Amino acid sequence: MKNSELFQRAKSLMPGGVSSPVRAFMAVGGEPIVVANARGSKLWDVEGKEYIDFLMSWGPLILGHANPKVVRAIQRQAEMGLSYGLTNEHEITLAELVTSAMPSVEMVRFVSSGTEATMSALRLARGYTGRKYIVKFDGCYHGHGDSLLVNAGSGVATLGIPGTPGVPEDIARLTLVIPYNDLDALREVFERYGEEIACVIVEPVAGNMGVVLPKSDFLKAIRAITKDFGALFICDEVITNFRLSKGGAQEVFQIEPDITCMGKILGGGMPLGAYGGSREIMEKVAPEGPVYQAGTLSGNPLSMVAGIATLTELFRLNPYKELERLTKKLTSGISEILNKKGIAHRINQIASMFTLFFTDREVYDYETAKMSDRELFGRFFRGLLKEGVLIPPAQFEAWFLSTAHTEEDIDLALEKIERAVSSL
Repeated sequence: MKNSELFQRAKSLMPGGVSSPVRAFMAVGGEPIVVANARGSKLWDVEGKEYIDFLMSWGPLILGHANPKVVRAIQRQAEMGLSYGLTNEHEITLAELVTSAMPSVEMVRFVSSGTEATMSALRLARGYTGRKYIVKFDGCYHGHGDSLLVNAGSGVATLGIPGTPGVPEDIARLTLVIPYNDLDALREVFERYGEEIACVIVEPVAGNMGVVLPKSDFLKAIRAITKDFGALFICDEVITNFRLSKGGAQEVFQIEPDITCMGKILGGGMPLGAYGGSREIMEKVAPEGPVYQAGTLSGNPLSMVAGIATLTELFRLNPYKELERLTKKLTSGISEILNKKGIAHRINQIASMFTLFFTDREVYDYETAKMSDRELFGRFFRGLLKEGVLIPPAQFEAWFLSTAHTEEDIDLALEKIERAVSSL
């Protein structure tokens, strides 16, 4: 069966032929591939073509595809039941792993996705503070909840406007949108709305405008300003949690948020999200408190055992230095290839995640990220795909490495990338 044939069938049955929009390759052009299987650092499509995978399911697979310990844990649990609808022991074990790794999280509530985690965190912040406004940063993606799918309007700090049909203006205008890394804008918005702001939500390292790092004082200033005004600081670590370090971005940048949102690596490739924080805040969640949130499949035992196996192995290996070394080998190799070709670029990298931007400017917020040559990125993506290197099919996403990637994978990938770049 051909990729194109299967994708045509998919398009007749699902909007765009996909279950999540970016998979349709509309941002990069070309024909989407249909996956047959994957193992380790490699992925194969239905035509049998092999790819070195730097997409890694958009970040969850820090141990690579089909890690044997994770697979065995899921297999054992599947034989004991797929879902209970009641508390299971695995939830307690995973909660203990999470709270032991993250000092700011004393209690945790499991959900089924990162979007659920952020939506629930916002409700909790509003319920805890009794306030209505939230502050987010332009270019940071926190899932598809109505309050978070908004774009910035004119001005430095402005009421949000709907970013998609289906989001009522009455909801969107409760979100205040300001530029990432802009502390003057943050101070201004608190001066105007401070007593009504429930929370600030931020990706501590942006991963959805491409990788954009926080300036040196950015996160600590958010912490200080929210504390001064009695607002909560929500750290969306769905991407960065267990990716940058055992304790996530908050360990790396030495910050202590009020609420942390988690996902991706937490589930080891299974659908799983979570939000957590201090006991005082989390005890406001039902059934202990008045802030209601529920889910039939929350705490699903298959996701729990996948998360336990992933975190246990990750904490045992402590692979962060080696992952960063391999990642820097790949990024420096890409940069050398592009420099030889005279192609302007910037690579923003931290730990085992990075983004390549085709621009000669520093990328520090969404506006500078949008300066990247997206047409060139599309050609670059298609060239790599032809050579058998899979990267995210969108400019504003992160590449990820895993413990399954080897020195040989990086060397081979750079050979393939050089061939692809030579034809740009």
